[in-house]
Amino acid sequence: MSRGIAVAVDGTEASRAALDYAIGLARGRAVALTGVFVIDNGWADFIGNDWQSSRNARQGFLDYVLADQRRHAQMAREQFSQAAGGLPRTDFTVLVGTPAEALRELMKREDLDALVAGRRVYQACGRPSVSRLGRILARKLSKPLYLVE
Repeated sequence: MSRGIAVAVDGTEASRAALDYAIGLARGRAVALTGVFVIDNGWADFIGNDWQSSRNARQGFLDYVLADQRRHAQMAREQFSQAAGGLPRTDFTVLVGTPAEALRELMKREDLDALVAGRRVYQACGRPSVSRLGRILARKLSKPLYLVE
């Protein structure tokens, strides 16, 4: 018996098809739908400490990335709210971590039975490694994963 579906949303067209698919699943199964945005906290490791300029320049870049991701989180919340407005049970959550690990941890919840994600979700606001997110999740999740173009 299905209890709920999670959908990765980033506020861009990259998540539109996945969001529409997840809404259809939730509506058809009469289950709750949870929208998810992940603020990627792995940027500091990704860019490393080998900056030729001052430490302040590195921190300035990390602050810029965080502000951009917060902007995308708000866009994702609005995109989810507008699209899923007709469903009786919805929730939206913002997680912090690397996208693959944060989504894997989320899917350990007993009230979630499946994850829907677009193949390019989080790429507009995430590290280049997010391009492998679908493959990573397919290996790590024990629950169904629906990857949508």
